[in-house]
Amino acid sequence: MLATFCLRLACGMIAALLLVSPEQVNPRFYRVQFLTALGLSALSIVFLRDLPAASDVWLWIALGAAILGAFLGSLSWSLHGAPAGRSLIAATAVALVAVLGLIVDPNSSQNGRIFLFAGSFSSAAVLGSAITAMLMGHSYLVAPSMSMTPLLRLLVGLFVATLVRGVVSGVALWSWTSEHSLATLNDVTILLPLRWGLGIFGPLLLELMAWHTARIRSTQSATGILYVVVIFCFLGELISEVLFRFTGGYML
Repeated sequence: MLATFCLRLACGMIAALLLVSPEQVNPRFYRVQFLTALGLSALSIVFLRDLPAASDVWLWIALGAAILGAFLGSLSWSLHGAPAGRSLIAATAVALVAVLGLIVDPNSSQNGRIFLFAGSFSSAAVLGSAITAMLMGHSYLVAPSMSMTPLLRLLVGLFVATLVRGVVSGVALWSWTSEHSLATLNDVTILLPLRWGLGIFGPLLLELMAWHTARIRSTQSATGILYVVVIFCFLGELISEVLFRFTGGYML
């Protein structure tokens, strides 16, 4: 669970950089994102050995490429002009997407793999865009005159990612309940309201509040709201991982 969580967060943080423009954001922000992704990717190595897919050599090649891309990206955005900086964002994101695809249990059924792919990537989008938007809000403390476009774009991306995550989770829940009765599984019945309240509906409401707050350039208030969004999203995805164990492979 820890390996997949680290890799989803790293993938989402790098992919979220595609939503902002280097002309409007300090290169330091990109460097921090790459360094964070580098640390998360390296940390995942400790836990990947316990996964069924750990014997796949392509998994380790893809992870190595992601770590190398994150390292080179952090160097690039430390240099004047960030040579190949945008290309490294795309390359590192692709490598991390490949890792997420390869860690899916090879013994899963075809339908099970489809649900896992969709759930894993939508989870990465929510986690990565939430923490990236929150960190972007912090940038306005040191650069209050910076354009609001980067933060607003990230907030729109986060809202869309949360909606997609809700749709994916809803389809998975519908598929699972077609074969099982919620009334017979108390653990699932108790956790589902928490998962949806904290992980989907709560963040959607707060994201709308943050967007309207950012529109009036109240960046400190928007950042404070995004702190809560990050906490809600993390708790929601952690509960989803618990439900994944209870339901036998459905990311509700």
